[in-house]
Amino acid sequence: MQQILSVQELFTGEHWISEAVIVIENGKVTDIKKEGYDHKNAMPLIVPALIDLQIYGADEKLLSEFPTADTIQKIYDYCVASGTAYFQPTLATQSWEIIYKCIDAVRDYKAGGGKGCIGLHIEGPWINSLKKGAHATEYIHQPTLKEAQDLLDYGKDHISMITLAPEIVDASIIQLLENSGIVVSAGHSDATYEQATHAFNNDITVATHLYNAMSALQHRAPGMVGAIFNHNKVSCSLVADGFHVDFNAIKIAKKIMGERLFCITDAVTATNSGIYQHQMAGDKYESAGVLSGSSLTQLKSVNNLVNEVGIDLGEAVRMCSLYPARVMKRSEITGKIAVNENADLLCLTTDRRIINLITC
Repeated sequence: MQQILSVQELFTGEHWISEAVIVIENGKVTDIKKEGYDHKNAMPLIVPALIDLQIYGADEKLLSEFPTADTIQKIYDYCVASGTAYFQPTLATQSWEIIYKCIDAVRDYKAGGGKGCIGLHIEGPWINSLKKGAHATEYIHQPTLKEAQDLLDYGKDHISMITLAPEIVDASIIQLLENSGIVVSAGHSDATYEQATHAFNNDITVATHLYNAMSALQHRAPGMVGAIFNHNKVSCSLVADGFHVDFNAIKIAKKIMGERLFCITDAVTATNSGIYQHQMAGDKYESAGVLSGSSLTQLKSVNNLVNEVGIDLGEAVRMCSLYPARVMKRSEITGKIAVNENADLLCLTTDRRIINLITC
């Protein structure tokens, strides 16, 4: 079936085209052209669908508390409602029983035809307790090779990312994870500048939520933040809500990191049971008085980057689509609108409110 869309302003993820026509067949973009533009029925603005690599729950269903395919469906629905086509359901440090149930949830969701789920993002338990943030101390520990191998054997093809502290985890385990196709991200870490740089020189090319839960940049101890800034192959996520990171700190990071900086929502949902009980506190969530997650959507991230940080719209979109896609390195997820690629398009009003999300 063929679908033809006219659009006043198209951002492909690489460049802008005014008065464009997009042709879609069988879930693929087959042509982008100027001919046949329908001014009367044109969409105001189309950009690549957004991508969120860290989201914990939605609709009062936190994945770690309700580890089921239904919870992942609720997360997907939340994402789609705000322009995000691909996501990584995420859980914070937990017991192995819960971690394995979350793997089962991803497996069941995909087996049932669920859309958009890249795979499970396991944040912890192999992190540094000195930078635990809101994570549960009782489950934080240093892994053994057997523990890591058992996790890989059980979660094959369903775990896509693991956040860990490189100073806590042996390099052989990190290499094992990377060789298994899992993206290893450095986070919740008290690594020195030297330790972090060593990890980045070897297998780790990603870090989790810049500034938050990592050793800070100081003039005599540059820490993990300094290592991220100073290492041109490392990408890092960031929570652009103004609470996790001051907008001026985002400006500084963007000037230094350029295309290596991308956005996640770090979004949680209200819960009053389990070890992670999140309550709304203004426009963010707290757990026992500690900042524990955002109420962001990726479209809100885009708008914050434009309105509060002064980043141009195309680059703000890239930070929520193209750059996360690069991190995951999956051929079906590009963060671009291009001929012969999947048709994942976000249709917006001129003031960047969602009209529709088209996904393959």
